[in-house]
Amino acid sequence: MSSRTPKILIYSHDSFGLGHLRRCRAIAQALVGDFDTLSVLILSGSPIIGSFEFRSRVDFVRIPGVIKLRNGEYTPLSLHINIDETLAVRSSIIEHTAKVFDPDIFIVDKEPLGLRGEVLGTLEALKETDTRLVLGLRDVMDDPDVLKEEWDRKNVYPALRDLYDEIWVYGPKDICDPLENIPLPEGVEPKMRYTGYLRRDLPASLKDTPIPAPFEDDPYILVTPGGGGDGVEMVDWVMRAYETRTKPLFPALIVLGPFMPAAAAANFTDRAENLRDVEVIRFTPQIEPYLAGAKAIVAMGGYNTFCEILSFDKPTLMVPRVVPRREQAIRAERAESSGLLKVLPIDRYPDPQLMADALSDLPQMPAPSEAGIGNLMDGLDIISSRVSKIFDFRYGSGKKLVNF
Repeated sequence: MSSRTPKILIYSHDSFGLGHLRRCRAIAQALVGDFDTLSVLILSGSPIIGSFEFRSRVDFVRIPGVIKLRNGEYTPLSLHINIDETLAVRSSIIEHTAKVFDPDIFIVDKEPLGLRGEVLGTLEALKETDTRLVLGLRDVMDDPDVLKEEWDRKNVYPALRDLYDEIWVYGPKDICDPLENIPLPEGVEPKMRYTGYLRRDLPASLKDTPIPAPFEDDPYILVTPGGGGDGVEMVDWVMRAYETRTKPLFPALIVLGPFMPAAAAANFTDRAENLRDVEVIRFTPQIEPYLAGAKAIVAMGGYNTFCEILSFDKPTLMVPRVVPRREQAIRAERAESSGLLKVLPIDRYPDPQLMADALSDLPQMPAPSEAGIGNLMDGLDIISSRVSKIFDFRYGSGKKLVNF
């Protein structure tokens, strides 16, 4: 047997929000728990990746950050160089890291060619090696017509056909198919594997994390806009409901997110000072204790939050965004039609009475598990099983933990 130990490299472009990073981190953390000698390295452009804790044998390489402007263009997050120079630096770091790390599996999150094609050279170089190339897609990408136009413009189809060995869809096919109505080249569809959603658990180290006052012993509604960069309207809507309520509501704990605009965050914090039962937290990288302790959840509908809603099995009101992508709205519509949660369309904002009525009803709503849908949360187990087969093919037996 080879003395080499298995390695996985994960690419996450992270131009906006927390979604890509948190999904990749969840996969990495689970895999090192299942394989006792595995090392996982995450390539990320997230400016806050260092705020998160990682298990032993998981590490990251921080590539220069970029942000997406309202007009759809990208600009460097911090560097005073143009976007083309920034992308050239990022591409060079990605390719050099892949060459030196020499992974058994290279997983690319969501963007088949990376941001503005920055991972294409790495894919082509690794294709000449024994590395297994995997594209990971969330359950919903966007409206099919919009996704088709985007993929046509980016010319991703040759990479799907000629470079990638497998395509993992992080969801069950019978709820959402991200490539529905997308004309795929011959040979691509057989590469697709639907994993189910990625279960999240409360880490043992966080089970004794105190809930902030005044909610230590009282039921509360957790309000989370994810990263917060596009959650101002949702949070404002909830705040208006508490400010003008005509009926009792459970207390609210609002976690704004690290990308909430500073002026909006300050405004919400000030308004909460005048509400005895609304508490605001700017950001926590460890939201699991608050999810576990909540009576119910109000969320926007991003992929990771949806996985957490299902994992912690809380009655949920989803207020999905509709721009710049309809991804959240599509996921919310499918989830509501499956009986997993309730949806309040953002186009009804800012009617405070409508939100107050929804918040009043929310704690009595059924939990997602009561919808009776099986095999929703098998994603990490199925990914681990597939990785095991790849490692067994390359190394033979002996690389797995005995409990796998």
